[in-house]
Amino acid sequence: ADVTNEDDVARAVATAAGWNGKLSGTVHCAGGSLTVGPVTHLDSEMWRQTVDLNVNGSMYVIKHAAREMVRGGGGSFVGISSIAASNTHRWFGPYGVTKSALDHLVQLAADELGASWVRANSIRPGLIRTDLVAASIFEFEPLREDYKQCTPLPRAGEVEDVANLALFLLSDASQWITGQLINVDGGQMLRRGPDFSAMMEPMFGADAMRGVVAD
Repeated sequence: ADVTNEDDVARAVATAAGWNGKLSGTVHCAGGSLTVGPVTHLDSEMWRQTVDLNVNGSMYVIKHAAREMVRGGGGSFVGISSIAASNTHRWFGPYGVTKSALDHLVQLAADELGASWVRANSIRPGLIRTDLVAASIFEFEPLREDYKQCTPLPRAGEVEDVANLALFLLSDASQWITGQLINVDGGQMLRRGPDFSAMMEPMFGADAMRGVVAD
């Protein structure tokens, strides 16, 4: 399904609920970013598309999934956010901004839906070893080393680290946990967001990094 298309989302949720007549849990991890760079150089159309993907798409998923979970007597919604929602990632464009919106949406849902035994929590991953970030971060030494300096636990995150928390939040073991924004980041949130200047400055120029736009 395309999460920016509400009809697609509604069909996907209905299909999942149809497997056994109810929906007990949902993990929403579709997201991304289409533009990066200094705020004065961001592509406005790509910004709008990222908002549509990360904010509107999240609203469609939680809207339709929550309807089914309420109808079925309860359930658990898990949104995949990012440490970029809480720790500033300079020159990272709309990604962190829209993940902050996802976090607020999850907490709003948790507050509204608790009376129907629907829980909602958000996971904020740090640097996770995926195909998406392999070339841009793990193979770019200055940025890889900066992440190491910012992370107390001396290894990168793995997909299983996020999946294990999602499984816990979906299970009855977390039945009295809702409205939480939980970091899976090796402790990076204790320090600072990554320094992307070594990657961005060659792309945009030193002056652009501080907001200068050439006439």
